[in-house]
Amino acid sequence: MLAGVCIAVLVLPLNFGGAAVSAPTIGTALGGSPVAINWILNAFMLSFGSSLMVAGALADLLGRKRVFAVGVALFAATSLGISAAPSLVWVDFLRALQGIAAALVLAGSSAALAQEFDGHGRARAFSMLGTTFGVGLALGPLLAGFLTQTFGWRSFFLADAAIGLTGFALGVPKLRESYDPHANGLDWPGAISFTAALTLFTFGLLQGPESGWSSPLIVSLFLGAAVMAIAFVWIEGRVTRPMLDLSLFRYPRFVGVQVLPLATAFCYVTLLLVLPTRFIGIEGHTAIGAGLMMVSLSAPMLIVPLTAAHLTRWMSAGVISAIGLVIAAIGMLWFSGIGLDASATVLGIPLFVIGVGAGLPWGLMDGLSVSVVPKERAGMATGIFSTTRVAGEGMTLAVASAILAVLTRLRLADALARSPGASAHAVTEAAQRVATGDLAHAAVLLPALGQPVLVHAYDGAFRVLLHMLAAITLASAIMVLGFLGRTPSAASPDDASPALSGGKGIADR
Repeated sequence: MLAGVCIAVLVLPLNFGGAAVSAPTIGTALGGSPVAINWILNAFMLSFGSSLMVAGALADLLGRKRVFAVGVALFAATSLGISAAPSLVWVDFLRALQGIAAALVLAGSSAALAQEFDGHGRARAFSMLGTTFGVGLALGPLLAGFLTQTFGWRSFFLADAAIGLTGFALGVPKLRESYDPHANGLDWPGAISFTAALTLFTFGLLQGPESGWSSPLIVSLFLGAAVMAIAFVWIEGRVTRPMLDLSLFRYPRFVGVQVLPLATAFCYVTLLLVLPTRFIGIEGHTAIGAGLMMVSLSAPMLIVPLTAAHLTRWMSAGVISAIGLVIAAIGMLWFSGIGLDASATVLGIPLFVIGVGAGLPWGLMDGLSVSVVPKERAGMATGIFSTTRVAGEGMTLAVASAILAVLTRLRLADALARSPGASAHAVTEAAQRVATGDLAHAAVLLPALGQPVLVHAYDGAFRVLLHMLAAITLASAIMVLGFLGRTPSAASPDDASPALSGGKGIADR
C-alpha cells in the first residue's frame, strides 16, 4: 500500500522540473504567445496551490481514499489528454486540471497515510513520502530530457499517466476508507475568493510585460486581486469552520515557518523551472544535456534534507535553515558570475551549492510547520503551510518570469537605440520571446539585432535576476533567524506541542 501511494505521488515532483524541461519544446512545436508558454508551468502551480486546502477539506468530508483515488485517476487522464493536445491552449487548460488533480493526490495520500500508520511506523511512512519527493525532483529533469529528445515531448506525459496508474493499481485497493466525523461542508466563499486572488495576481504578473504595467487591464487585474484577498481575510474571520484559521498567525514562530517555503521558492524552485529554458533555448543544449545539468541542482535533495534532520541534535532548526539559505545565496552569486559559454562542470558546481543550501531548510520545514503550534491545530497548520509552499512557488515563478522579461526588454531597447527602427510592441514581444528561450522568433521581430545580441541581453537580465533572488534569500535568512533561531522557552505559546528547535524531536520525525 505504501509503495503504491509513493509511486502515485511520484508524478507530482516529476512534473516540477520535468515539465520545465519539456516546455521549450512544447512551445516550439505548438506555437503560441510567450504568456501561453509561461502558463505551461504556471497553470499547474497556480491550480495546485489554490486547491490544496479545499482538497484537504474534501478528503475529510468525502473520504481520504476516495479523494486520493479520484486525484490519481484525474492526473492520469489529464496526462493522457496533454499527450494528445492539438494546441497550446489545450495544454494550458489540461495543466490547470492536472494541478487540481495533484492537490487531491497530495491531500488524500497524506491524510490516508496518517490513518494507516501510528507512532514510528507513521514517521517512517512520511519519511518514505518525503524521499519520494526528493527522488522525483532529482530525476524529473533527467527523465523529461531523455523522453523529450528520444521520443518527443508527448512521451513525458504518457510516462506520467503510466506511473500514476501503476500507483493507483498498487495502492488504492489496499487503502482503508476514513473520514473526519466532524466535517460539515466546505468553505466555498473562502475557496473562491482565495483562488480568484491568486489567479488575478498571477495573470497580471505574466501579462504585465506584454500589455504594459500601467495599462487598464493590468491595473484592473491587480486591483481585483487585492479586493479578493481582502474579501478572503474578511470571510475567514467570520465563518464557523474557516479554510484558513487566521488565529494561527498569532504564533510568531508559525509566521517564521511560512517564510521558509517562500525562501526556497526563490532560491531553488524558481531556478528549477527557469534554468531549463536557459540551457535549451538560450545556450542550445539538448533536452538530455539540460536534464543532466539540472541534476546538479536537484540531486542534493536526496541526501541533504535527511542530513539536516540529524544536525538538529546540535543546532536549532531555525539556525540550520538560515545557514542553508545563506549557502544558497552564495551559490546564486557564484552562478551569476559564470558566462553562458561555460562548461557543464563549471556550471554544475554552483548549482550543487544552491541545491545543498536549499536542501537544509527543505528537510526541516514540514516538521516545523506542525511543531510551532498547539498539537490540536496541527492539521490546519499543515494545510496552511502546504498552500503557502505551492502557491508561493507559483507566484515566485510568475514574479521571476516578469522580472526577466522586463530586464531583457530594457537591454534590447538600449541596443536598438543605436540602430532604431523597431516598434515598441516588437521590442516587448521579442523580449518575452527571449525570456522564454524562443530566440528564432525574437530574431524575426528584431532583424536589426542578431541572435548574439539577443543572447547578450538575456545574459545580462539573468545575472541581475540572480542578484535579486540572492538578496531576497539573504533577507529571508535574517527573518528566519529572528523568528526561529532561538530555542523557545517552556512558557512560550509556540511550545504547546513538541518543537523542532533542536535535540531529538526532529530527527525522530
